[in-house]
Amino acid sequence: MIKGDKAGIVCCSNGLSAERKEDVQKLVSALTKIGITPVMSEYIYTRSAVFSGTGRERAQALMRFYEDNEVRAIFDISGGDIANEILPYLDFDVIQAHPKQFWGYSDLTSIINAVYAMTGCEGVLYQVMNLIRDESGLQRERFAKTVLTDGNSLFTFPYEFIQGDYMEGIVAGGNIRCLLKLAGTAFFPDMTDKILVLEALGGSVAQFVAYLSQLACMGVFSKIKGIVLGTFTQMEAENAQPDITTLVQEYAKGLPVIKTSKIGHGADSCGIVIGSYRVFS
Repeated sequence: MIKGDKAGIVCCSNGLSAERKEDVQKLVSALTKIGITPVMSEYIYTRSAVFSGTGRERAQALMRFYEDNEVRAIFDISGGDIANEILPYLDFDVIQAHPKQFWGYSDLTSIINAVYAMTGCEGVLYQVMNLIRDESGLQRERFAKTVLTDGNSLFTFPYEFIQGDYMEGIVAGGNIRCLLKLAGTAFFPDMTDKILVLEALGGSVAQFVAYLSQLACMGVFSKIKGIVLGTFTQMEAENAQPDITTLVQEYAKGLPVIKTSKIGHGADSCGIVIGSYRVFS
């Protein structure tokens, strides 16, 4: 992107409450100061229950940004549970013909990975609301350098190897619960030779055993080249045992595994590009 470029702002998952309008205005101001012109979807705030619009309406709003050649990127500022409701209404041929990065985290894992699976287009696992959540200003600095100069400071994060010492491949995954919403559908990415990113906000030991078991039953661990473990916020806050690295090691025998505290739901989180080729050593 260059200064003055437009970015679409959407909520493909749960709509935001009216109380979040001030936060949205702060984000608009932050993006504008960086040099990006935000263009808002008409489906941002909840109208009934958790819905800012129907699945079809939210999908159409997203597609309009893909079709608009002046929009260079799309930032989703939502999260929650209902992002996968829009998938049947997306036109993946149009998305492939107008490639641009879709940014989001948590529940938007389902859209990012579906777009990658259906089109090969990259997406970014990152929540742009971090620009106003992080009071240090570091997020804004890294974000601006990354999006305006094609840099990667936002995508550079510290990590340590839990198993192995090297892995390379195309990155897929994200929030483990939301990734598994795609299981059994055409939208689940081919995991052959992939590096699988896993992170979570909530969840218990029992729930993560269930998720990891499902991935194992799908044959994912026999296909991938390695695993990036981000933060598992609730589990780590509660010091739950066995911890997530121990659980993953039970399923990832022989696979390289790295752990980082900078991929996930924290205000200081970095981003990672789904569909990009990465080397970790």
